[in-house]
Amino acid sequence: MKPVPITNIKINDHFWAPRLRTHKETTLEACLKQCEETGRISNFSKAGGLISGNFEGEFYNDSDVYKVLEGIAYILMIYPDTVLEKKADNIIDKIAAAQQKDGYLLCYFILQNQNQRWSDMDKHEMYCGGHLIEAAVAYYKATGKRKLLEVACKLADHYDDMFGPEKKHWVPGHEEIELALIKLYRETNEDKYWKLAYWLLEERGYGYGQGAIWNREDWGPKYCQDDKPIRELTDASGHAVRAMYLYAAVADVAKIANDRGYIAALDRLWESVVHRNMYITGGIGPSKHNEGFTKDYDLPNDTAYCETCASVGMIYWNHRMNLLHGDSKYADIVERAMYNGVLSGISLSGDKFFYENPLSSDENHRRVEWFNTSCCPTQLSRFIPSIGDYIYVISEGEVWVNLYIQSRSVISIGNKQVILQQKSNYPWDGQIELTLESEEDIDLALNLRLPGWCKNAEIKVNDQPKKYSINEKGYIRLNETWKSGDLITLSLDMPIEIVYSHPKVKANIGKVAIQRGPLVYCIEGVDNDQRYELISIDQNTKYLKPYHSKLFGGIVMIKGVNKETNVNFKLVPYYVWGNREPGYMDVWIKEYITQNT
Repeated sequence: MKPVPITNIKINDHFWAPRLRTHKETTLEACLKQCEETGRISNFSKAGGLISGNFEGEFYNDSDVYKVLEGIAYILMIYPDTVLEKKADNIIDKIAAAQQKDGYLLCYFILQNQNQRWSDMDKHEMYCGGHLIEAAVAYYKATGKRKLLEVACKLADHYDDMFGPEKKHWVPGHEEIELALIKLYRETNEDKYWKLAYWLLEERGYGYGQGAIWNREDWGPKYCQDDKPIRELTDASGHAVRAMYLYAAVADVAKIANDRGYIAALDRLWESVVHRNMYITGGIGPSKHNEGFTKDYDLPNDTAYCETCASVGMIYWNHRMNLLHGDSKYADIVERAMYNGVLSGISLSGDKFFYENPLSSDENHRRVEWFNTSCCPTQLSRFIPSIGDYIYVISEGEVWVNLYIQSRSVISIGNKQVILQQKSNYPWDGQIELTLESEEDIDLALNLRLPGWCKNAEIKVNDQPKKYSINEKGYIRLNETWKSGDLITLSLDMPIEIVYSHPKVKANIGKVAIQRGPLVYCIEGVDNDQRYELISIDQNTKYLKPYHSKLFGGIVMIKGVNKETNVNFKLVPYYVWGNREPGYMDVWIKEYITQNT
């Protein structure tokens, strides 16, 4: 199973297409400007001897430049732009100039601490290198230009010379290089890259880790998932973003090596994260102290950390789990995190960002233009334009439709091509039309994901109702000989749903949340006259038919009405909160239970 590349997909809906345009015109430009003004880009010029000066910023700042370049690459796959490409080429020239003769590349050490290279495993040397590799692979795919790819290969070869069996031990404090090496292997077919990734994973849990975080009593090896070997992991722990990158890499390696021990560990970890440590938004990591996990069911709302990067990491990991197991439950998490935990991290204008994404807030939590540690803005800069990667998965004679996004996609099945046209107003309603086009009849199994939130669906083929069954992996399977022009209509019921939390989540006792389709809703002060503490839901609360509003370029709002208590309220999708004047916000709303006498 493998995804259909975004170069084969043209998104043309009313939800994502405007965001992609805003991303190109505003988000990438804002991130480039900040990288220039904060010295992130000029550090490469200094390291390469192009200009003089000292290193500026944090030791891991190189990674932000790489992530923006990766985002530019994905945008160029969608919207070719010679001006933007020229800007990227100029930055790549500076990066190439900064690389040392032996392949080493991290501006912080090159400029001020050459003798300290490879002395502290938490100094993000391989983390930054991983982001360079990912950017290089994406840019090569987008433009066919090899300069950054050659830098990446030289850097990876440096790692391979330094580390491995009978060489120096190494445990990257911040995972990332492992999944990047897999991408480099897939692009170059050089086995040594995936084998190095495997070796790095195998280094964990044996006491090899050394550096600042290992020496901290309150963090220690558990913070960076170095407390146990991979095959012994049972529960999510430590820094949430690091954990997601690790789990994503383990899934990649498990698929290549068919490592059953890795797969068993991943299955245990998934149960831990999704069933005991995930917010309704798909966010993870409740604690600001370690930017990560604490204990099962510890999910406070007002202090929820839910780093934007961690929600993106949930998508990376669950997408790979879907490729590994072919189960729709992983695509459900991709969708949940994408529409809620990730999109909340960026303003509708595309130039302001959340680092933390709480589920309850007073008026003091606001998006800002940049952070000293700006991993989240640059993470969004590369993720948003890559969403096409998650729509379809293919294998021989089969297509899995994982996301419902209006688009036109060219898909190769064996030696044949089929064009799949999706038409929908998703996520606002559940009516989806799929039209197949091909030069000749084609035998094809179409697997349509039945979302976990959907309790009822109808299928029509060429306007004729069709009986269907749902397989054990959560897909509606249509295995037929298709003719060009065949139309499949999928109608997903999308009612307003009252959601209850697990009873062990103390923060949500006596509260409920509202969800419709893939979207989690929230109360925002600007829409409601009553103070939040006076708003509650009970058995007499009625929900008016969801209605389209011109607000935010067009959203579906929900209104609750209670004639008995005169408590009325409006709800907006969680991802749009904080885009207007300051005020309170809450996802979980008090439930008042009437006592029968």
